Amino acid sequence: MRRRTEPAVAASGRWIDEDGVRAPGGSVHAWRPGTNQTLCGVPLHKAGLQRFPHVLWIDARWLAETTEERIVLCHRCAAAAGDRPGRRWTRVHPRP
Repeated sequence: MRRRTEPAVAASGRWIDEDGVRAPGGSVHAWRPGTNQTLCGVPLHKAGLQRFPHVLWIDARWLAETTEERIVLCHRCAAAAGDRPGRRWTRVHPRP
């Protein structure tokens, strides 16, 4: 089985779109399925973030620009996901 390289989304809130599908809302972070933290290091359970494995990070960026729902993208996750070419962010001391 091949691992997906594009990160999925974890968010502090959710809303239901017109097709009846859960969509992320509130504070949105990039997250790799199979891990327990976001790309910027926020622990999912302790922060109360909901997982959205069916929503890719690139789709969350599109939702933030096009929908009327309140979606705030994490700037650290955006940098870690490679949204800003030439300015990639990495964690210095990752948690064990």
